[in-house]
Amino acid sequence: MYDHYSFEDAAAYQIELAKQLKFQPLTKIKTIAGADISFNKNSTTMYAGIVILTYPEMVLKSFALETYETSFPYKAGFLGFKEVPALLKVWELIVDKPDIVVLDGNGILHPRRMGVASHFGILANQSTIGCAKSLLQGKNHQPENVKYSTAEIKNNAGEMLGFALRTKIKCESVYVSAGHLITQEESLDIIKNSVGNYRIPEPTRVAHNIVNDFRIGKLKAGYHELPPPLTLF
Repeated sequence: MYDHYSFEDAAAYQIELAKQLKFQPLTKIKTIAGADISFNKNSTTMYAGIVILTYPEMVLKSFALETYETSFPYKAGFLGFKEVPALLKVWELIVDKPDIVVLDGNGILHPRRMGVASHFGILANQSTIGCAKSLLQGKNHQPENVKYSTAEIKNNAGEMLGFALRTKIKCESVYVSAGHLITQEESLDIIKNSVGNYRIPEPTRVAHNIVNDFRIGKLKAGYHELPPPLTLF
């Protein structure tokens, strides 16, 4: 999809895509998805997965897995060109789309406001949040060493691009930013509500584990729906 793009082409495309960004609150959220990619070093095969959980209970309902071939290189600021085509292929497998998708990367917390979450959100016409493990852009003041403490992240012009969020004490922050069709404040609240016992929120943590199982052959490509949990009366 993007293998013929140069980095100059890619940067110009990001600037054009960013003109389509919209930020608006979601009215109701019942399902939340996590999206992630896994790959073997020096391989062109991307193993992509999207998991769907109930919100806010975080019960896994279903997941979809697929592979995609690409030679576009990894480079900071251009993650979407490597991963979004694979995730869109997975997205096509999901009939009942989730209300919100969390991606392991940035939303508008990006030099051209076009991290992987914004890139995917625009092309899928889907509400998305970026939750990254490292800081790509902006002036950052680390939050207090208290669970759920936050600090705003701003660019040189003083524009608020996202939040550093402490999900566990004595642990590095994660970096939350709106991707598309959601507000910054709601993005932060949703990620807080999605945190379990780990630094990474449950949607992307579960996606990471399932995609790794797919890569090593424990799971097969396709759409997989889980039976509902048993209820005892």
